[in-house]
Amino acid sequence: MNRLFVSFLSLSLVLVSCSVFQPKATPTATPSPVPDIFDTPWEDRSLFKSGLVTAEQATLDELPNASVYHLEFKIADDNYHVTGTEQVRYTNAEEVSLEAVHFRLFPNILGGEMIVSNVKVDEGSVTPDYELEDSLLVVPLPKPLAPGQSVVLSMEFAITVPQSVELNYGVLAYFDEVLTLAHAYPMIAVYDDEGWNAEIPPQSGDVTYADASFFLVKIEAPKGLTLVTSGQRLRADEAGPLQTLSVASGPARDFYLVASPNYEEISQTFGEVTIRSYAPDGFEKGAQMALEIAGQAIEVFSTRYAPFPYTEFDIVATPTLALGIEYPGMIAITSRIYDVEQNYRGTTGSVYMESTVAHEVGHQWFYNLVGGDQLDDPWLDESLTQFVTLQYFTDEYGPNGAQGFRSSLEDRWNNVGRANIPIGRPVAEYSGQEYGAIVYGRGALFFVALQEKIGTEAFDAFLREYTQTLSWGIATPEALQSLAEKHCACDLDEIFNEWVYP
Repeated sequence: MNRLFVSFLSLSLVLVSCSVFQPKATPTATPSPVPDIFDTPWEDRSLFKSGLVTAEQATLDELPNASVYHLEFKIADDNYHVTGTEQVRYTNAEEVSLEAVHFRLFPNILGGEMIVSNVKVDEGSVTPDYELEDSLLVVPLPKPLAPGQSVVLSMEFAITVPQSVELNYGVLAYFDEVLTLAHAYPMIAVYDDEGWNAEIPPQSGDVTYADASFFLVKIEAPKGLTLVTSGQRLRADEAGPLQTLSVASGPARDFYLVASPNYEEISQTFGEVTIRSYAPDGFEKGAQMALEIAGQAIEVFSTRYAPFPYTEFDIVATPTLALGIEYPGMIAITSRIYDVEQNYRGTTGSVYMESTVAHEVGHQWFYNLVGGDQLDDPWLDESLTQFVTLQYFTDEYGPNGAQGFRSSLEDRWNNVGRANIPIGRPVAEYSGQEYGAIVYGRGALFFVALQEKIGTEAFDAFLREYTQTLSWGIATPEALQSLAEKHCACDLDEIFNEWVYP
């Protein structure tokens, strides 16, 4: 898994004071109080509009059943203790009544600790149950929630963030003066054909499987931190030693927050999209390169599949052990490759920077825009994103220029002797070596084979319709095969049985 995801909303606060001599005091109007974002009615999507490009704004009226989160985070002075509150309106979009709502508490399996308290359903206190090593919170409902009905659930939480990057690549960690808060709130699990979908995920892959939701978030933190988040900044304030940032993000699969006292920001606008790149002093070349590659990749993928949905995209350097990690509208890139002129793993850091950023940008379409079960069907996001990274290199440099990345896919598969291991297995069914070789190598080459079988024109039309018709939904292997067969007017059982299915 190339998990690169940087979505950092910068909090650059400049307070300007102007002192002008005036012989007489001039009356000034009392400013109107700024409404609290949490006073926004649940149905009101207006705060999310500025964060979406024009072509995507109609989506705000097309997801009536999406969950709406109101989250508040308070970061302590030590930077690794975080307290918070959550209110979320959940709507039952299923065909059956639900007797409980299930929340994932990911910090409890990512090396940290999350303690939840004061759980309420529509203002009435309830006693939840805990399962899966306290990573699953089951909130009972006073009465069954019928299809189409909504309920408001609220709770408080406290997180101790691990001070190492050893578990799950350091997605949740405070290390090298960088706080990375991935999946750091009680997250509603997906209800699908298996019921409430929850398990303890393998540490080798992505841990989340999430529906598209909307997030209104307030962050209180020490003033010296630069805050970078998913979404669009609505308001920034300072009071004494603290700063407060208000953010709207959505539709999105998750909410991500990074904070550090050492970040410097560069930015550039491409059409409707502003790209912001954050890295410590001394990494300017790497930050600039990441920004430029992201701009190129967004253009390639927007042309091929669907418009990039957000008006902001953020890239942030973190101490993650992965090369990169994706989040909605944001990617985190390992700081190890920001010295782009130095040798890294036998080649220059710039080679890793380009392939990593392009891959993580690709996840904005195949993970965020088109969702999937990343634990049971990792090939639907990782294998496909590896393939679209190959398309990026082809579009930018031509077939010969793309050969280097194509060879890297072959090399991955060669690590298991080109074994015909199906690409459609869950993460848990691969050994460590098999996961990278099959999902990141053979899986991408399956899409090359599929393109060759049905023809480039039919393949391009298939992938475009796949992206656009499944936007903000959940993809399945069956849906992907069905759409491919539609565009080639052929039966693809043979190639899917050869490559995909166990």
